[in-house]
Amino acid sequence: AALAALEARVAELASGITERDAKLAELEAAARELELFSSAVSHDLRAPLRVVDGFATILREDFASVLGRFGLDHVERITSATARMNRMIDALLRLARVSSEPIEPEPVDLSALAAGIVDELRRQEPQRTVEVDIAPSLRAQGDRTLLRIVLENLIGNAWKYSSRVPQPRIVFEAQAGPRGPVFCVRDNGAGFDMRFADRLFRVFQRLHSASEFPGTGVGLATVSRIVRRHRGRIWAESEPGQGARFWFTLNETDSPSSPTAG
Repeated sequence: AALAALEARVAELASGITERDAKLAELEAAARELELFSSAVSHDLRAPLRVVDGFATILREDFASVLGRFGLDHVERITSATARMNRMIDALLRLARVSSEPIEPEPVDLSALAAGIVDELRRQEPQRTVEVDIAPSLRAQGDRTLLRIVLENLIGNAWKYSSRVPQPRIVFEAQAGPRGPVFCVRDNGAGFDMRFADRLFRVFQRLHSASEFPGTGVGLATVSRIVRRHRGRIWAESEPGQGARFWFTLNETDSPSSPTAG
């Protein structure tokens, strides 16, 4: 009886492995199909956009005197909308690639990545004075390119949404958590109402209008997928006018971990 039970258990495990391999192959095929679909959609969407933008340029350059100030303003709105659509297509393609490209883990100095991102932001807007505090020696194991995208979005958002406060401040820090380090990017900017927090990480869901703060509504969805692919979680805390705090983990374990910095 014991031998029969053991044989049944072995057969069950073998069946489970076969089923798992089949599901993995199915997922890989779906990822490839998604990437091909995204590329095709991108090409098909960009073609009419180029036509619209081209005719808007002709109107602006050849018929400015006929259109007048109000007509030219309408043309500029068309041009702006096509540019925004192009950015949304780029963001969707990036999201598709993030979901399908293989992870290449290596030791990553998150503090150094964050400092480089802040330097780039300062060069883009040299007129702004922003206090930035980056904790030293924050490190993680993961894909360097994808983790840079995470920090670009989180720090970039903190930079953007703190643009209207008198003394903007951004902090990147970490603390020990029960299943590994918990990283945090926080600011003292516009913040948001936590009643709508469930929309944060969905594609094209924004809590502020494009006229207030520009954006595609894809950045945090991309961040969420990258964090999940690194076996982590991401969540946010905020109040309107009180800034925002974005917390995330990477490579969570079931046992207590070593300190984050060092």
